[in-house]
Amino acid sequence: MSRIKEFNLPDLGEGLTEGEILAWLVKVGDVIELNQPIVEVETAKAAVEIPAKWAGEVRSIFHPEGSTVEVGTPIIAIDTDPGAGPVPESTTATAGSDLPTPSAASLAAVQVAPAEGMVEPGLIGGVTPGGRTAVLVGYGPRTTPAKRRPRRSPAPADHGVVVGDKSVPVAADPAPPVHDRPRVGGAVLAKPPVRKLAKDLGVDLGALVGSGPLGSITREDVQRAVAGSTAVAEPLAATAPATSAASFGADREQRIPVKGVRRLTAENMSRSAFTAPHVTEFLTVDVTRTMKALDRLRERRDWRDVRVSPLLLVAKAVLLAVRRHPMVNSTWAGDEIVVKEYVNLGIAAATERGLIVPNIKDAGRLTLRELADALTGLVQTAKAGKTSPADMSGGTLTITNVGVFGVDTGTPILPPGESAILAFGAVRELPWVHKGKVKPRQVTTLGLSFDHRIIDGELGSKFLRDIGDFLADPEAALLAWT
Repeated sequence: MSRIKEFNLPDLGEGLTEGEILAWLVKVGDVIELNQPIVEVETAKAAVEIPAKWAGEVRSIFHPEGSTVEVGTPIIAIDTDPGAGPVPESTTATAGSDLPTPSAASLAAVQVAPAEGMVEPGLIGGVTPGGRTAVLVGYGPRTTPAKRRPRRSPAPADHGVVVGDKSVPVAADPAPPVHDRPRVGGAVLAKPPVRKLAKDLGVDLGALVGSGPLGSITREDVQRAVAGSTAVAEPLAATAPATSAASFGADREQRIPVKGVRRLTAENMSRSAFTAPHVTEFLTVDVTRTMKALDRLRERRDWRDVRVSPLLLVAKAVLLAVRRHPMVNSTWAGDEIVVKEYVNLGIAAATERGLIVPNIKDAGRLTLRELADALTGLVQTAKAGKTSPADMSGGTLTITNVGVFGVDTGTPILPPGESAILAFGAVRELPWVHKGKVKPRQVTTLGLSFDHRIIDGELGSKFLRDIGDFLADPEAALLAWT
């Protein structure tokens, strides 16, 4: 039975073809367990930990953190029987030496991970020893057309196997002369991370002579090329006269790749903005009684350990207003409007990887305490970067709390497939006419954007008015509406 097995990046599904390695959770030499999380990968959907398919010892890690890897590419090699002694000597050639073609015995020690449809039951998608589900990346409804890149045929001499902790190329034909080695079969030999590095640094791989096995281009070759061009530029700069004139150019610009969550958000927002005719209405509300109600709630014995914020009562107001105006919780489906009898309440959350909108499933059935717990869990999970794709799919109505940034309100763009989104602004103490006198009161401004194909001005205004009425006097609204 083969000892060393390569684990390929799993099929991400939903048209996604690649993922970025955010963090390795193991290192070479670690002994790992079955289904132990080994790597955190980010796609356009979310960041997800991927578990090991085999127990054993980590022999090789093929791609560093920050690499973008295509689906089906080997990312790690695992020795499934480390107690059996060292790998046969014939498989431990030293990198940079004359590399023989691996023997049949050494090739038999390598096994490529099977396709996702052939994975042993109880691994991916099963319950891990720690009690959590081993999930794959990319679940959830497709929000963009599937765009699969054509699979590239590998260069004839760019194949390799992992033996021990070395990567040994398998040469189908005799090695070309050294001066021809950077190009075999018309292709430059370089691993994906090296290609990415060269692209980022603006280095032409075709102009380099590789120092790696079979003349392949290494990371050091690329870095030397960059250092060489810099060394030439420095003497020229030293002779240039000093000047205080303004300078601008690429050396004073920062380029941030658009990928992962940020790319998906951009695509969704662009499509929504130019597909659904948006209308935004505003309402300024005296929420003094809401703030007092929250204070009383915090003082209750069974609520003392619960996170209570104004967003809780805003969410409750939205859920109760939906009961009075169900058409607001719907989707435009071309020839029909789909009115949802459940509310998957989305809460926009800003994270290090960009804006995400996880949602509370069937939020309308929850008690106020259950809603508070669900909001707390949603926020904590988002801040930890652990929101799953399933948590971000299926939303029907969204709240974006721009008030936490000190912003009064905004004109939010609808998440795709939803017909309304509420912006909740900052609560400020302002002079307000109350019972015929100007007094300091707690005031906020709400902004409701809606799809005018479904929600006309009357319905949108009534929905926003009801939310405002609840926040102006939540206790009275609870008695009257429930």
